[in-house]
Amino acid sequence: MEKPVEERSTAGPFTPVVRAAMGLLGAGSFGTGVCAVFATDNGTGTGVLLAFGGVLLVLALFGNRVESFELGGANLKLRAAAAERLALAEESERWGDTTTAEQLRAEAQALLEAAGPIAERYWSLRHSMRPGRERTLAMEQLVSRARRLPEERPFEPTEVVRWLREGTDGERVIALAMMQASRELRNFEAVVAAIEDSHSAFEQYHAVLLAKLMVDDLNTAQLRRLAETLRSQQGHRFQRDTDRWELSEDILRRVEQRVGTL
Repeated sequence: MEKPVEERSTAGPFTPVVRAAMGLLGAGSFGTGVCAVFATDNGTGTGVLLAFGGVLLVLALFGNRVESFELGGANLKLRAAAAERLALAEESERWGDTTTAEQLRAEAQALLEAAGPIAERYWSLRHSMRPGRERTLAMEQLVSRARRLPEERPFEPTEVVRWLREGTDGERVIALAMMQASRELRNFEAVVAAIEDSHSAFEQYHAVLLAKLMVDDLNTAQLRRLAETLRSQQGHRFQRDTDRWELSEDILRRVEQRVGTL
């Protein structure tokens, strides 16, 4: 009964069992989509079946040689992770472990939601709108939506950290928003790295905002590391009239209260 769980926790290549399950799911989804083309008028649903079935089939055929897909500028790494969870859910169910199967399907649904409208909308906003207050407000609405994701579905902390370290710009911002909403998803080293090597001022602001929320949970060494990082960025990317500067100053005052003069 434990075999599917062990496979799920393995970080290496897809196993043959998982790839076989992906192939069966992909063929079924793709075939259903093809039939739906002639039998229904639901173009959106048909398109989803065809696209998702195609992703599953490619993963089944090529395994981990496929590291990244691009479709309309949006990265599909999260969809690949969702496909793997759906395959593992099928395997778990065949073993009679319906509880694990339900959990895996819930995680897959959450991954698809995170990978889809929010990440793609973020990419679209950044590339279709001019920088300014209107674009920032629109992106803040997406961040607010992403903060609700941990309340709706379970997420693996390691997966969210991976989005922040390796994901597209949209995935990185989603990860920061989810960490802002959930202590269980936070990772100090990943947050510091996001402050030091952010992809945009918007992303860096949310990384600093997350750091502010984490101050009370950090030990002395982490507080000193955070203060050092913020001071470095103040002399590099922060300007005195920016929200990031004000946030960083607030954090530095709180750190000094905790550990003394820096």
